[in-house]
Amino acid sequence: MTEDITPFRIDIPQQQLDDLQDRLGRARWPAALPGDDWDTGVPVHWLRDLTEYWRTGYDWRAAEARLNRYPQFTTTIDGQHIHFLHVRSLEPGAFPLILTHGWPDSIVGFLDLIEPLTDPRAHGGDPADAFDVVIPSLPGFGFSGPTVDRGWTTDRIAGAWAELMRRLGYQRYGAQGGDLGAAISPQLGRVAPDHVTGVHVNGPSIVPPMPLPDEELAELSEIERDRVHRIEAFMLEEYGYIAIQSTRPQTIAYGLTDSPIGQLAWIMDKFREWTHPRNTVPEKIIDRDRLLTNASIYWFTRTAGSAAYVGYAQGSNWTTPHTNSGIPTAAIVFAQDVSIRRYAEEQNTVTRWTDVDHGGHFAAMEEPDVLTADIREFFRGCRS
Repeated sequence: MTEDITPFRIDIPQQQLDDLQDRLGRARWPAALPGDDWDTGVPVHWLRDLTEYWRTGYDWRAAEARLNRYPQFTTTIDGQHIHFLHVRSLEPGAFPLILTHGWPDSIVGFLDLIEPLTDPRAHGGDPADAFDVVIPSLPGFGFSGPTVDRGWTTDRIAGAWAELMRRLGYQRYGAQGGDLGAAISPQLGRVAPDHVTGVHVNGPSIVPPMPLPDEELAELSEIERDRVHRIEAFMLEEYGYIAIQSTRPQTIAYGLTDSPIGQLAWIMDKFREWTHPRNTVPEKIIDRDRLLTNASIYWFTRTAGSAAYVGYAQGSNWTTPHTNSGIPTAAIVFAQDVSIRRYAEEQNTVTRWTDVDHGGHFAAMEEPDVLTADIREFFRGCRS
């Protein structure tokens, strides 16, 4: 098996850009449901406006150039093609940090963190806080897609990340992530406890089994009870996408791979639900060019199905308790997330917990300064 690491550069063929423009121009729109609001899904009037900007105003080549400013590579690990960014700091003694995204996110989500983490001197920080950052695309996502075999659980992905860091020559390093990354990063500490010095997550993925008994609910703080109620609401109102992606990823892939508007709507539904404040349209919180770059990567790489398949691959792995690795773990929980410390502590050695009254699930895009500051502060004690 080769361990070669090959330089990579994003270069979407013009034919694909032309095809996207053609499809957007020939869209077959559904009739708006009564009210045409977010209660029934992505509103037609809103998506029409965003789609027209995607067709006439958005510049993929500019986004591509932005991504290509950073060194990118590919390698094959455990039979899977893996794409990643590897940005080294110019500061001596910079600490290695692997950042893991989730769904429906991508490497695009970390763009605002790269330079502050690798060059804190130029961004109002202490040079001693510099990192070398490694940002892989999850197996099946974007330029790491599609998946070629089954079984890409969080355990297997964590094992692949440990191998990636070994190939890059890093013996001691930290891990950070949100969404899927908040499950994979602690797992990396379990897979490679002799190499991971600290784990930082935004929105830990561990939530209690629902519903909670009344006596347990009574023990919770006000903010924790609010999170429990929002978990309950999620299970009633938003669980549909998980039910589909975790049982029939191939079926949903046809529509999302053939229709860019279908792909855009599927992704934007979650950006609206999970950004903060929830009742604000996503482009008022995250730049719409960034939102479209993220959606475009799913579209151009045709990875809607293989990205969904990662959820399918987890099976009971989502709810199976894990052993505590003993690795120091920090969590920052923004307003739109629902993590509760006492449940996270059942499987992790939580040494730092920060609740924030603003910001949402896509923290690296919504609150990059707050997230960067928290990462810097935590890893000051985990650099050896």
